[in-house]
Amino acid sequence: MLKAVLFDMDGVIVDTEPLHRKAYHHMFDDVNIIVNEDLYASFTGQSTINICKRLVDHFDLNEAPEDLVRLKRKHYKYFFDNDDLGLIEGVLDRIQDYYNNNVTLVVASSASMLGINQIFERFDLNKYFNAKFSGADLKKSKPHPEIFLKAAASTGFSTSECLVIEDSTNGIKAAHSAGIYCIGFKSPHSSHQDYSLANKIITSFEEVAYDKVVNLV
Repeated sequence: MLKAVLFDMDGVIVDTEPLHRKAYHHMFDDVNIIVNEDLYASFTGQSTINICKRLVDHFDLNEAPEDLVRLKRKHYKYFFDNDDLGLIEGVLDRIQDYYNNNVTLVVASSASMLGINQIFERFDLNKYFNAKFSGADLKKSKPHPEIFLKAAASTGFSTSECLVIEDSTNGIKAAHSAGIYCIGFKSPHSSHQDYSLANKIITSFEEVAYDKVVNLV
């Protein structure tokens, strides 16, 4: 029986992907590199520092990964403050649905804790969630299962009583490796992602109302 839901954030709770894309591409321009779509798609679900380490290695850059992170975050802050940003359609209803049915909610995101807190404060989400985990604070990034194992442990329930909602190849792999039932959220914001390891694939949050998933796990 379902006791806890572990949410990814970017692409699942909020549509930050266009902001991140613009911020990354401004950073790529800053250091004069061209990142093709396949390489960029492989970054989805990974922490910024790990992405920047990959960029330094891939392009043999003189800049330190930390310098790339600072550039990217500078651009992201500008877009976060000045662009339109909204929750994914239907997700707030689902969060409230789970919360009202006493399901423990945890966010497990590759975003920095600063980025998570920015979103949660902007959309008043803290009251629904018991805990927040940032992949940037962990030794291993998705697709490693560490973040979901820690998030599940924080709930006090077994992994068999949890489910994950993810939209990226790396996140789905992480949930699969953690042995947690995974719902792959396939949205227009999640292009070039592999959902083959997800236990269930959805295109709308109406498909995972509490009464439809309570007995899935």
